[in-house]
Amino acid sequence: MGFVMDLHTHTLVSGHAYNTMREMARAAADKGLEVLGITEHAPEMPGTCQHFYFHNLKIVERSMYGVELLLGAEVNILDYEGHVDLDDREMAALDLVIASLHRPCIRPGSVEENTRAYLKAMEDPYINIIGHPDDGRYPVDHKALVEGAKRHGVVLELNNHSLDPKCMRADAEENDREILKWCMEYGQPIVVDSDAHVDTLVGEFSHAKRLLEEMSFPEELVLNRSREAICPYINKYKV
Repeated sequence: MGFVMDLHTHTLVSGHAYNTMREMARAAADKGLEVLGITEHAPEMPGTCQHFYFHNLKIVERSMYGVELLLGAEVNILDYEGHVDLDDREMAALDLVIASLHRPCIRPGSVEENTRAYLKAMEDPYINIIGHPDDGRYPVDHKALVEGAKRHGVVLELNNHSLDPKCMRADAEENDREILKWCMEYGQPIVVDSDAHVDTLVGEFSHAKRLLEEMSFPEELVLNRSREAICPYINKYKV
């Protein structure tokens, strides 16, 4: 199973990542990727960039080293009603938007609360991807999560970093297996991302690929197999 894109990465402006945009693009080119998503942490994450950074992304070229760039944000879900830290006008101007739960921005709640946070965020038409929904520190109803993603046309992420033994997220593999099982049941597509915060990890999908192979996950449900597959789900390409 080959992947031509990595849609979830960060540069040094996110505050806890370590390379420039050009260094990340160069790494993507070296890995043979066609598309690179750079999705900086949105303003409520400590140390990241502020609103004007996202407003000004219109000036940045969208191709570097032969790699198409999709520039967007990883917004923070702030409460159990699914509110995030960029408004619709701001998100509509971005190429893509990932929404995630992060410890600095929202405390872990009950299964019902965490699930509701995701499901309410999915109702926003400018949110394209739910980032690392496998973090066991935020337990969720996996079936309801997949049903909601299917209903709202949102993509669930299989996050390679979550599966790295060095990652602080809890019980990721167990949770990913449950999510993937329900995705197969409902025909719900996923995207595999590195969540790279350093250039050496751009396009690093080894943990995710192992899991997909072990589960015989259908290739046609993995959207980053081709640019054409992902287009209907991404703000920049939605008609």
